Amino acid sequence: MALMSQPPAHLNFWKQHFGQVPESVWDHSDVETLVLADNDLNEVSASIGRLKRLRMLDLGHNSLRAVPESLGEIENLSDFLYLHDNRLESLPSSLASLKRLRYLNISENAFDTLPECVCGMQSLVELRASDNPLTTLPDCVRQLTALRELHLRNTKLKSLPDSIAGLRELRQIDLRGTPLECLPPALAGLPRLEKIDLRWVTNFETPAWFADLQARGCLVYL
Repeated sequence: MALMSQPPAHLNFWKQHFGQVPESVWDHSDVETLVLADNDLNEVSASIGRLKRLRMLDLGHNSLRAVPESLGEIENLSDFLYLHDNRLESLPSSLASLKRLRYLNISENAFDTLPECVCGMQSLVELRASDNPLTTLPDCVRQLTALRELHLRNTKLKSLPDSIAGLRELRQIDLRGTPLECLPPALAGLPRLEKIDLRWVTNFETPAWFADLQARGCLVYL
């Protein structure tokens, strides 16, 4: 298959059913956006680390159980990283080097806790981790000081850590369909919070401080 039918800066191989990424893809050192979604991939070569100019990478809708450590070498990755709908249980610690990344989607995988490397992605504005068997968030989540949206729908979280108080830029948090039992009062102190979504949460007892949030214009969906 010819892989040069499109500008080298933007390569889109969505739903080509590759099974394995052609080695020639890794030769495009100038590529800035690469879409490999829905390709029946079980693995990705460590050669991906050669794509130093990559700003957006889509590996969603595959069957990946791991991503290579060399992914953390693409420090220019700044726009989007899609890893959703795979079979991931962990991420390599090297991904903490993705200091410029603004959007990460790891939904629909098998994470039982948020990988700590995510806490190193200090420029994240939006984090999607829904539809995972998450039971805990690590305290290092406080490091995501630029985060505006946190999506945790259909996880197994019963509570959130007090360290969430560090998310001073947080606007929205989605906790729909979780077995949540309580929330830390620290949420009430987040100055930019605009929306808490708790629909389909059945064991939750509404705290009194919700009234203060609503009084200042924060939408609370129960």
